Amino acid sequence: MQLLQLFKNLSLWKELCKNLDKVLASCFVSFPSLSAHIIALFLCRCRPPDVVVFPRCVEEVSALAKVCHKHRLPIIPFGTGTGLEGGVGAMKGGVCFSLRNMEQVLDLHPEDFDVTVEPGVTRKTLNAYLRDTGLWFPIDPGADASLCGMAATSASGTNAVRYGTMRENVINLEVVLADGSVVHTAGKGRRPRKTSAGYNLTNLFVGSEGTLGIITKTTLRLYGIPEAMVSAVCSFPSVQAAVDSTVQTLQAGVPIARIEFLDDVMIDACNRFSSLSYPVTPTLFLEFHGSEQSLEEQVKTAEDITQSNGGSDFQWARDTETRNRLWKARHDAWYAALALRPGCKAYSTDVCVPLSRLPQIIVETKEDLIENRLTGPIAGHVGDGNFHCLMVVDPNDPEEMHRVHLFTERLARRALAMDGTCTGEHGVGLGKRALLCEEMGPVGIQVMQSLKDALDPNNLMNPGKILQREEP
Repeated sequence: MQLLQLFKNLSLWKELCKNLDKVLASCFVSFPSLSAHIIALFLCRCRPPDVVVFPRCVEEVSALAKVCHKHRLPIIPFGTGTGLEGGVGAMKGGVCFSLRNMEQVLDLHPEDFDVTVEPGVTRKTLNAYLRDTGLWFPIDPGADASLCGMAATSASGTNAVRYGTMRENVINLEVVLADGSVVHTAGKGRRPRKTSAGYNLTNLFVGSEGTLGIITKTTLRLYGIPEAMVSAVCSFPSVQAAVDSTVQTLQAGVPIARIEFLDDVMIDACNRFSSLSYPVTPTLFLEFHGSEQSLEEQVKTAEDITQSNGGSDFQWARDTETRNRLWKARHDAWYAALALRPGCKAYSTDVCVPLSRLPQIIVETKEDLIENRLTGPIAGHVGDGNFHCLMVVDPNDPEEMHRVHLFTERLARRALAMDGTCTGEHGVGLGKRALLCEEMGPVGIQVMQSLKDALDPNNLMNPGKILQREEP
């Protein structure tokens, strides 16, 4: 009853707060009469939710969703907040479901290479839990993100060229729908390695960004920790040479685990930020996984290919400490880019194209950056054709902000013109809804809207994201 009374008073609180954004910008109001795990947070800037709740189990998520459904209150799922496309903004106000208190690792089956986790479990937490089993979960978006959140955005990262994205590594999901009902997308408790039973509900929710339901459990594929790992850095005279080496390495059947591209601006920024000393030219970071014997074969093949394309000798990172330092430098690219212009902010683009079009789009993008006087070092998962411009911009300069906006629109449309996508791994969120319409076409968007209307007819689940339908 206390929770219900809170929701009944929600419209009153919204009216009271409407004109008090300066006064209540950081006001934290708690309700001591409620259970300790439910806290109300009222903020009036940056489109925050009206209320934040902290459920501890799927039963509480379901009960809260039923209350929201009854009173037509928007629901915004929240994991760790590491997404880059505004997916957790409360565009219509409403109730944020923070899932951080659901942090159990459940049902580990080492012999079957799978595990079930709750949404408060992050990838680093899971891998620490698995350390003594000889298994790991390799999908690595860089941030220590919630695994259920990674499923919701279909995240990937540096290891995707070998291990795939979240879409290929989710076996089953438990999802609370807008009306509070609970669905298991592959059947309750089921975890087959493959299935052809009915519609693929699991992949319907992977990448749905909280617009179809709240993911409260995910069952994931696990992999054996490789016997040996070795990393290397190779510099090239041109973007074309680096990408040609990547394609030829994959064509040769080398099961490379990571192959990351950094342009000359990005490698220079990483050198400065991470105290490295690599040549300031287009560069590949590579990593090989396997047995000691298989690594010798992989490395020799890759070295022959890179040298035939004008690449330098490999600079090796063989021990764990050196290898971790190398990949930390890659993951710190965001901060390295920011350090190029202290006091500025960064925004990451996220296009993906067929491998054969990668040299062309990178060259055209660099020309665009220079022509428009923009700072945007490039880093990418070159084995997938996915790359990011880390745009460093002064938010207090409206003219520069406008140039960055126009640039990102041109870049996305350039990718679409090359048979690619406007987002390889970050998701659509708020900023790419119009681009999604161009990418999918009117019929594709209508099918998506029909699915949304069937599962969430009142448009309560994370409204305003992915699709642009107006509130009914």
